[in-house]
Amino acid sequence: MKSYSQALKILKQAKIKIYDEYIKTPKSLNRVSSVNIYSKIDYPSANNASFDGYAINSSDTKGLNKKNKKLFKIIGTIAAGSKPIKKMNKKFRSVEIMTGGLLTKPFNTIIPIEQISFYPNKIKPKFILVNKKISRLNYVRLKGSDYKKNDLIIKKGTIIQSNHILTLKALGIDKIKVKKKPNILFFSTGKEITNKKDIENWEVRNSNNHYIHSLNQNFLFNFKDAGILKDNHSNIFKSKIKKIFKSKIDMIITSGAVSAGKYDFIPNVIKDFKLSNYFKSISIRPGKPILFAKLKDKSKVIFGLPGNPISSAACFRFFVYPYLANILGISDEKPVKGYLKNQFYKKKFFTRFVKSKFSTTKNGKIEIEILKGQESFKMKPFVNSNIWALLPAGKSKFKKGDIVDCFFLNYTNKNFI
Repeated sequence: MKSYSQALKILKQAKIKIYDEYIKTPKSLNRVSSVNIYSKIDYPSANNASFDGYAINSSDTKGLNKKNKKLFKIIGTIAAGSKPIKKMNKKFRSVEIMTGGLLTKPFNTIIPIEQISFYPNKIKPKFILVNKKISRLNYVRLKGSDYKKNDLIIKKGTIIQSNHILTLKALGIDKIKVKKKPNILFFSTGKEITNKKDIENWEVRNSNNHYIHSLNQNFLFNFKDAGILKDNHSNIFKSKIKKIFKSKIDMIITSGAVSAGKYDFIPNVIKDFKLSNYFKSISIRPGKPILFAKLKDKSKVIFGLPGNPISSAACFRFFVYPYLANILGISDEKPVKGYLKNQFYKKKFFTRFVKSKFSTTKNGKIEIEILKGQESFKMKPFVNSNIWALLPAGKSKFKKGDIVDCFFLNYTNKNFI
C-alpha cells in the first residue's frame, strides 16, 4: 500500500494540459493567472496632491520666517480630475489644490489647508501668507512611486482575488490571461444513493455531488453532474468513459464503488483502459480506498473517491485540490501550523486527516483542537470544524502543545498566507 507522500508524487507526474484564455479583469475572481502580469504605465501617472491645501514653488520660500513673511497670490483651483494649470513663471503664486489634483511646474510642494493663513480674510481670500521655508514635495504623491512601467504586478500562478482586480483595473488592465477552468464530470454510485427528499432506512441521500459542486465557488472548475450509477452499471460507466475521449472533460470523479466489495465495480472498469500513474488504496484515514489513474495517451484523469461523505470530502481536499493546483500552475500549498490543544492517538503507519477547530489566543497563538467523533461516518464534528489537521505517518501519539500542519476545509491556504 502506497503512502500519502508517494501518492502526491504520482499526482505530480500525471499532469494534464490546461489551456489559457483571456478574460475581462472584473470576471477573473479565483481564476489563476497563466503569465506574469506587468504594469503598462507609471502609477501614479503624474505628481499629484496627497492632501487638500495650497500648492506653491518651494524655492519662493527661501529666507522666509516669522519676521520676513510673504504673500502668495491665489491664481486658481485644481481639483482631482481637472486639467493642470498652464505653465507660468511668475514668482510668489499659489493655487488651491484638492487631494488627487495634478501638480505641475512651477508648483512642487503643498501646504496643508489646516496650516494656511489667508489674506485679507478667510471668506474672500486673495493671498496666502507664508512665514517659513517649505521643503520640496511635501504632501506630494510622486509619479511612478507605487508602480513604474514594466513593474511586476502579479506572478504567474496567482489565484486572483478582489485586491488584485482593484489594482489591475486602476492600472488600466482590462483583460488578463488565465488558465481555463478544468472540466469535471462527476458520478455518484450505489443502489442506495437517491435524490429523493424522503427516504427509506436503507437509502442514502445524494450529498457528495452537492458538496463538490459547491467547491467550485472557492477554487473554480466547471462541474457537471453525470447522475447516479447503480450497482449493475459497470458497462454504462465504461461507455461513458469512452465518450469523454473526444469531449472537453478533463477529469472524471466518482464517489463510491472503489473498495473491495461485491458491487465495487469502478476499479475493474478502469483497468480495462490503458492507464498510467495508477494507484489504488493509500495508507490514509479517512479515504483509504481512493483510486487515481491517468488515461494513457489521453489528457484526462480519473479520481475514484470513497462513497462515505466525510471520506469523500477529505480525499477531495487532499488529493483533488493538490492535483488541480498542479495542473493550473499554482505553487505547492503551505500548511498553517498550530499548537494542539488536546492529545490524539492514531495508527503509526497511517496519515490521518482530522476534523479540527482553528482558533487564536489573545496573544495571536494559533491553537488546534481535534474534535471528538473522528469516525468517518460522523457529520457533527465536520459541521463544527473549520480546518483539517494532517497528522503524518510515522508517529502514533500527538501530545498537547505539539505543532501540527493544518489546511482550511474548502479552499487553499494560499488565499490566506
